Amino acid sequence: MSADYAPPDVPLEVLHADHEILVVDKPAGLLSVPGKGAHLADCLLARVQAAFPEALLVHRLDRDTSGVMVFALTQPAQRHLGLQFEKRQAKKTYVARVWGALTPAKGTVDLPLIVDWPNRPRQMVDHARGKPAQTDWRVMRVEDGTTRVRLMPKTGRSHQLRVHMKELGHPILGDPFYAEGAARDWPRLMLHSESLRLRHPDGGAGVTYKAKVPF
Repeated sequence: MSADYAPPDVPLEVLHADHEILVVDKPAGLLSVPGKGAHLADCLLARVQAAFPEALLVHRLDRDTSGVMVFALTQPAQRHLGLQFEKRQAKKTYVARVWGALTPAKGTVDLPLIVDWPNRPRQMVDHARGKPAQTDWRVMRVEDGTTRVRLMPKTGRSHQLRVHMKELGHPILGDPFYAEGAARDWPRLMLHSESLRLRHPDGGAGVTYKAKVPF
C-alpha cells in the first residue's frame, strides 16, 4: 500500500459539529489514521486535528471506503462513543455496488472471520477459529450487470462487508483484495458509509448523520 499511497487533495467536509462531537465525510483513498512512516502520515485524523486540535479518534474506516466518521471533541465524549461502538449500539448503514445480480432481495450473511496471516491485511472465513460476523443486506436495484445494495453490519470485523459480499459470489466493485478481473477494474472501491446512528454524548438522545453516496 505504502508505495502507491496518493491521498486525495480535497477540503475537509464537515457534516456536523458541536461542543462534544464532530462528524465528517471521509473521502475514499485517505487513511483514517497514520500508517508507519512519514509517507503515510497524511490521514483523516491529521486533517481533522489541523482544524479541530482537540479532536479524538473513536472508530475507523478502511482507506478505500468513504463516508460518515465521528470524532469526539472531549475525553468524556470519546469514552461515551467508544462504548457504543464496543457494545455494537452504534448503527452503521453502507451502500455498495457489487458484481452481478444479487438475489434474493434481502438476507443475512453469518460467516466468522479471521485474518489471513500470510496475506494480511486480507481476512478470510474460518468456521473453527474465526470471530462471529453478521451482515444484513437489502438490494436497492440492479444496474448494468451490477447490484446497488444497502449493507447493515451487526458486527464490526475488519473487511467484514468486503469478505461477506465476496463469499456470496458478488464482490464489491473496485475491491483490490477480494475482486478479480472486470469486477476489480473500477476507479475506486464502491463502498460508502452512508449513515451512522448513535446516542449523543450530551444527554443520550438518538441522532443520525448521513453522507451522500458519491457513486
